[in-house]
Amino acid sequence: MLFLDEATAGVDPISRREFWDFIYRMAGEGASILATTHYMDEAEYCNKVGMMYDGRLVKVASPDSIKGEISGQLAAMECDPSDKAEKFLRGQADVLDVSLHGALLHVLLPSKKVKSNLLKGLKNEGIAVTHFEFIQPSLEDVFISMIEKQLQAEAPA
Repeated sequence: MLFLDEATAGVDPISRREFWDFIYRMAGEGASILATTHYMDEAEYCNKVGMMYDGRLVKVASPDSIKGEISGQLAAMECDPSDKAEKFLRGQADVLDVSLHGALLHVLLPSKKVKSNLLKGLKNEGIAVTHFEFIQPSLEDVFISMIEKQLQAEAPA
């Protein structure tokens, strides 16, 4: 059994990849490995993930199971100006969630059907959409959505 606590924090990307290749080989040889990480992309490769927020364990399941719980269709969008697009999208009834991922906005929609109306609305606001695609949610997308729902449920009315 191997316990790792934030073992790749502060490690350069090449060494980080080599480290995880070594860990995967050990697991393939029968070692049990318990790792903590704040890198959601690392958690994607685990058999089981425990997600924590505010000192509490909020979910334990396989990455695929967790990602399957997101309701709706996730789109990645690049808009100009992005801050105006984010504000506009947050005010739309057909938008379930919006989060910034680098230069992209990840927008959770109830279905793919709302795409054309959303793009039309952005255009009417003077916002250029330079990239739009439906994507598979990552653990980070699901975690953000899950925590935002929890915070909304806990917020005073």
